[in-house]
Amino acid sequence: MSLRLGDIAPNFQAKTTQGDIDFYEYLGDSWGVLFSHPADYTPVCTTELGKTALLKDEFAKRNVKVLALSVDPLDKHLGWINDINETQQCEVTFPIIADEDKKVANLYGMIHPNASETFTVRSLFVIGPDKKVKLTITYPASTGRNFFEVLRVIDSLQLTAQYSVATPADWKEGEDVIVVPAVATEDIPARFPKGHKIIKPYLRTTPQPNK
Repeated sequence: MSLRLGDIAPNFQAKTTQGDIDFYEYLGDSWGVLFSHPADYTPVCTTELGKTALLKDEFAKRNVKVLALSVDPLDKHLGWINDINETQQCEVTFPIIADEDKKVANLYGMIHPNASETFTVRSLFVIGPDKKVKLTITYPASTGRNFFEVLRVIDSLQLTAQYSVATPADWKEGEDVIVVPAVATEDIPARFPKGHKIIKPYLRTTPQPNK
């Protein structure tokens, strides 16, 4: 199954390092990040899960719950967490799914046979409170993810879900944003009272409206 942007993220039940969960119940009204790892006790994954744990407060202030997945069994996950905590100077408190039967991996299209028939690639899904897929990122097993980019994208997704704006290349929280073409230029002052610039008729910018 190949999930596309706007699709409903499938619900599932799974065993995790934090006990049995129902995915939708776990998310509640929060945003969610679901991301997969090729295997336990692998070096890149160890750094990724450590970085996620260290960014716990950053995810929390954005109302985001994280959930990791590997096709290895629960006992390996629990032992691996000890290594992660030790080597990355962190405390992993988010759930890691033990997806031994690859049910969730197949549900979310995390196994790419031309890369590996058995292990998941580094797929990451951002899921909105409406349970729709807002973002997908897939890396090969050899390349670790940039979690500051994940946070940057979540900032953009949450902002553009509230306002008729888009974010330009390399945008970061607090910088100017683009007024979407659907907003007529004459309507901008009422919609965005902080002011705006007309660079081209189709390219209008305004200060970030919620700052």
